[in-house]
Amino acid sequence: MTAMPQTAADAPILLREDSNGIATLTLNRPDKFNALSHALLDALQAELNAIGKDASVRAVVLAAHGRAFCAGHDLKEMRADCTKGSMRGLFDKCSQMMLTITSIPQPVIARVHGIATAAGCQLVATCDLAIAAEEARFATSGINVGLFCSTPMVAVSRNLSRKKALEMLLTGDFMGAAEAEAQGLVNKVVPADQLDAAVEEMAAKIASKTPVSIAMGKKLFYKQLEAAQAVAYDMAAETMACNMMTEDAQAGIDAFIGKQPMPEWKGK
Repeated sequence: MTAMPQTAADAPILLREDSNGIATLTLNRPDKFNALSHALLDALQAELNAIGKDASVRAVVLAAHGRAFCAGHDLKEMRADCTKGSMRGLFDKCSQMMLTITSIPQPVIARVHGIATAAGCQLVATCDLAIAAEEARFATSGINVGLFCSTPMVAVSRNLSRKKALEMLLTGDFMGAAEAEAQGLVNKVVPADQLDAAVEEMAAKIASKTPVSIAMGKKLFYKQLEAAQAVAYDMAAETMACNMMTEDAQAGIDAFIGKQPMPEWKGK
């Protein structure tokens, strides 16, 4: 487990634990509902950068300690230095961290319990996959204090339909876990006592696949979403042709044709 920057109480604000190819990052500001302070954003950025370069990591789990997953930005910290330059710097830093989640080669799974509000809801929407406890609740609640959740909107509007996303953004109302699953914000909802097992099962399943194909597929997925259909097909054809040139794909197909067990993936 890697120790991250310290809080005033001398406790790590972010924990990392690696096991069987899965890196678990745990937000550890439970007394602040895991609000995304400058320090926590810096810690997340540093760990995601390191993980992106670490071939031994096949999947990432983003979890949290305490009663909440993440309550968004640290409003007290924001009010302490409320110049436009400071605010732009904070939101740029957060946006870069969110972009890194989608750009690293490993899939990132959000393990959600309690509330995920504002930038916390953005964090869930940004992760490649999300599994939530039945009691989890989601909101883009900035509007309730006079601040429209503009940066969370980017991720939320790419998960939900336009009208449902705008409903969340304009009202600040909470969405329960069952509706979040129905609307596509999370992949699966389970009882709280089954959350760890469900997350571990999904992460282990992803970690068992060839990392080279996972990385190529994840990169293409986000790139083609923003492209016209014909351009998307062109990018997909190129990616699939390159994927076919990898040792893992050729060995896997040969094993399937020969009705043999899948080989041990080489990652190339």
